[in-house]
Amino acid sequence: MVKKIQLERFWLKEGFTLIELMIVVIIIGALVAMVLPRLAGRGEQARIAAAKADIQTNVATGLKLYELDNGSFPSTEEGLNALLSKSSSASNWNGPYLERKPLDPWGREYKYKSPGDHRPDYDLYSLGKDGVESADDVKNWE
Repeated sequence: MVKKIQLERFWLKEGFTLIELMIVVIIIGALVAMVLPRLAGRGEQARIAAAKADIQTNVATGLKLYELDNGSFPSTEEGLNALLSKSSSASNWNGPYLERKPLDPWGREYKYKSPGDHRPDYDLYSLGKDGVESADDVKNWE
């Protein structure tokens, strides 16, 4: 019994061997190699999802409330600012319809056009990551 305790104490004082440390580093590296590709690109996917939610829910709700109160959507010239402060064409403005100016996840203003080119009521879209009209745009008509 005494010899067993002495052997355990001796082993604890020695620490880890180089081989043991290399095995741990290899295992951690393998785990990182498996997990990292799954996480790559998630930030951009989250921004796209946030833009879709803004377009389809948040800003759309403000526009619908404005239209219910005033009988029409804000003009292209008035833009989304008409949801924050009373515009000259608003006959029964009960806003503000949004708490703050809507910005897309990339920090730019959403594009708004009424009547729309793609929908009869309005077009609302974000220019996406690149900031120019291209395939990465998030739109309310698709």
